[in-house]
Amino acid sequence: MDRRDFIKQTTKGGIVAGATLAFGGVGAFWNATARAADPEHHWDLVAVRGGEPDAMFDSGINAYGGMKTFVSRGSKVVIKPNIGWDVSPERGGNTNPRLVGRIVEHCFDAGAAEVIVFDHSCDSWRQCYLNSGIEHAVEAAGGRMLSADSKGYYREVAIPGGIKLTSAHVHKTLLEADVFFNVPVLKDHSSSLITASMKNLMGVVWDRWYFHRNDLHQCIADIASLRKPDLTILDAYHVMMRNGPRGVSIEDVVQMKAQVLSTDFVAADAAGARLYGVEPSDVRHIKLASQMQLGRMDLKNLSINRITLG
Repeated sequence: MDRRDFIKQTTKGGIVAGATLAFGGVGAFWNATARAADPEHHWDLVAVRGGEPDAMFDSGINAYGGMKTFVSRGSKVVIKPNIGWDVSPERGGNTNPRLVGRIVEHCFDAGAAEVIVFDHSCDSWRQCYLNSGIEHAVEAAGGRMLSADSKGYYREVAIPGGIKLTSAHVHKTLLEADVFFNVPVLKDHSSSLITASMKNLMGVVWDRWYFHRNDLHQCIADIASLRKPDLTILDAYHVMMRNGPRGVSIEDVVQMKAQVLSTDFVAADAAGARLYGVEPSDVRHIKLASQMQLGRMDLKNLSINRITLG
């Protein structure tokens, strides 16, 4: 029995909202001895647990020196959450709206001129934006939601580092942004084992189905090579542990109340894999991205700031 089958059998019928994961990999991640940060640099990765999404982000971004570390006055900021599915927040199919709204607030506090949020949704984009709660949270914070449902929003670009994906039509707003924040949700995926930060980038391209037809994992690593996010914020508040990526019901979800921030999206995905309960090397696109030197998956050699809120 492989690790994923073990997880599925262990959790079958026993995943409920409010549950706490107790897999060994999760405990090892949180209990590992921290390496000190390079005094001339920030932490490689910040992991926060035990709070609400907005409070965890406040704590995590503070560990990086605040939002002004990333956003300068007058910047055009693009935030790319997962808004792929027409489901409510507690279903864990999309990024938590409280997290997205709080990021927008921090951006404006840091002096951003404009904050734009979009995703190339799988279900109807209007319903996804509305029922995910993200549209309301973004607009309440002063940000702007932008559609991604027309090919006219995209521009074809070369992907020099790509192996299977050597060009793609990419949303023009991302290409024109001064600052790019990738804000995925951690969850199960039937084709890629997990979906986290790198797979979330499928939502910036027009033909996302090309990935599924041409070596999904390699294409995920390829699109990740196009533009590195300035910061990845991985939402692990409600984590879908089965029936991903859309889920069937709230019984697919555990309330993990965690969040990972990193300037290295490979490291963020490696941490996400651990939280989900698998080794990073078990997720092929994480391994490929590491081999392509897009980031580091060797968590034991990274400086990780682990924060627990009261």
